[in-house]
Amino acid sequence: MDSAKRAMSGTHGSVWLDNDLVSECYGLQAKGAFNKEDIPMCGSMGNDFKIKSVKYTGSLKLYKVNSRMAIKVGEAIRAGKDVRFNVISKLADPDAYGAERVSLKGVSFDDLTLADWEADVTGKVECPFTFTDFEYLDKVEVRT
Repeated sequence: MDSAKRAMSGTHGSVWLDNDLVSECYGLQAKGAFNKEDIPMCGSMGNDFKIKSVKYTGSLKLYKVNSRMAIKVGEAIRAGKDVRFNVISKLADPDAYGAERVSLKGVSFDDLTLADWEADVTGKVECPFTFTDFEYLDKVEVRT
């Protein structure tokens, strides 16, 4: 890294939920947790590990601005439908070496906040989810 300004700031992040820009989003996290099995190795006191599967989880953090999640998730769930989405995350800091976009596929939200507010507090909603796959649409290349 030639300068601290190259560190990417989440201020320049954006999210799309099924091709709709989610402008009320202030944060997103998506990650994979590896399910590993211990593999004892003959001749070694230490075990090695084999990855057997991956569980993808994430969370979408929204300011309470509209009823987007009630419309997209709540109505489908009430109708008995297992609704799935495509989420695209973009991080494009103008001082960075490029932009990164990742598509999260088969997104299934884990819960639906129906109401959560209190006086003198800006409304926020956290929407945890699981997903089945991902694809990088754009990557920021390593520079030396």
